[in-house]
Formats: sequence, C-alpha cells, structure tokens
Amino acid sequence: MIVRSIVCLFGLLCYCSELGGQSTPKPKIQDNSFLLEEAYNQEPGVVQHIFNFTYLFESNDWSATFTQEWPVKSQRHQFSYTLVGTSISGFANSSLGFGDIAINYRLQAMGSGETRLAIAPRVSLLLPTGNELFGRGYGGTGIQFNLPVSYELLPKLVAHWNAGTTLVPNAKNEFGQKASVTGVNAAQGLIWLARPDFNVMLETVWNNSQSVIATDLTERFNDVLISPGVRWAHNFKSGLQIVPGVAVPIGIGPTSGEKGILFYLSLEHPFRTLAE
Repeated sequence: MIVRSIVCLFGLLCYCSELGGQSTPKPKIQDNSFLLEEAYNQEPGVVQHIFNFTYLFESNDWSATFTQEWPVKSQRHQFSYTLVGTSISGFANSSLGFGDIAINYRLQAMGSGETRLAIAPRVSLLLPTGNELFGRGYGGTGIQFNLPVSYELLPKLVAHWNAGTTLVPNAKNEFGQKASVTGVNAAQGLIWLARPDFNVMLETVWNNSQSVIATDLTERFNDVLISPGVRWAHNFKSGLQIVPGVAVPIGIGPTSGEKGILFYLSLEHPFRTLAE
C-alpha cells in the first residue's frame, strides 16, 4: 500500500513536471510541510494562515488546526498561535470540541529560506483550553520545545528534520487524576521541487507520549506515520500565495494498520504595518 501510494504520487509529479517544463519562473513553495516544520520564519511584512485537517479511518479520530504566523519586526523573530478542533473516538461520549491552544515563539537562529542551511528553534506555551473528559487536551498547562532544521540537499531536493519534547507537570485524565507527563517527537521530510509551484513530499513522524492512568501513574505510547503527499501553489500579482495540498498518512510499526487522509491549505500575503 505504501509503495503503491508513493509510485502513484511520483507518476503524477513527473507528468505535471513535463507539462510545466516551458513555463516562466515562478515563486517557489517553501514553508508548507504538513506534519512537521521547516526552519523558515516569516519574512518581514508577510503573514501566513494555515489550515490542516486529518482523518484516520481505523481509529475514527480526526483533527483540524488553524495556525497564524506573524514576523515580529524582522524575520529573526516569529510569533504564532495554533487552534485545534478534534474528536477522539476512544473516550465515552466523545464529541467534537476545541483542544489545547498553543502560543508559539520561534527564533531564526541560522539561515533563512534563501540559504542552504536554516535552523529555527521554537518554544510553545500549551494552554489547557481542551476538555480532558473527552481526550481533547492535557488538562494542565504545558511547555513544548521543537528544533526544526532545513537543508538543501540538491537544487530540487530539500530535507527537513524536527526533534522536540513536551512537558506537562500537572496533566489530568477524565477521572480527575493527575500526574506529570512528558513526550518526545522526531520527524523527517523530503521535498522534491519538480516545479517551483508543484512539489512531491514524503514525511515520517514519530511521537512518544504519555497519558495519565492513575494519580502519579502514566502509560507511554508510540505512534509512527509515513505520509506521501503533494502540494501546489497559486501565485498572484498582489503577493498572495495560496498553497493547497493532500497527503495519505499511513501507520507503520506500533501504528500499523492505520490509514488516513490529510488536507492542507495555506494563504500567505503581505500586510500593512502601523508604520505604513
């Protein structure tokens, strides 16, 4: 199944690449991975709105996120926030609702989208806005660190790596029991720029997380997803770039048997600052 999906995506890519071989140069897609982060902060005067929807067929779980990213005076500093809507089927009386909100700061420590190597560490404050009774949040305030690294392997092949950790000192389960939980994550993505405005992607994500099962007692879980996908861009003279995308997340290892569908949409455009 995995091999078949990848072969189909690469076949579609090659066909579209041939169609666009004689086109004029277009702005390339850069900061639009689906399941991980590229190490490229927003350029000064440019804001990005990101919508992501994922549905997993085996577990019948789904989540939708909205992220808005703003540069703070320059590309070196970036502020963003993430809103989550989710439904987790493993909980009694589970229903649609909001998850925990993430408030994020990211530092462009090295490079940018114009350099071969870029590094942009992120720190996030996790606010307990989700309802732990339905599995939609940690039930306590947490902090998260993530380190995105991006590197241009070849002119048309870019790799991205993420590694991070999450700490929630007073997480709570649906029975009101509390414990400290930690998690670690790692991810790797490969982007082939068949055309600047049409890319094929292969992302792999590993999460190791804990859940509270009794007071001061936790259980640890692993999940691994490999996700082939494609994204394409519509560029406008105003500076607006619209990037839709679709991917097929597939569980491997401890998550074997899981399959899903992912839809992505980004709108990136200039904004007027107060100084203007």
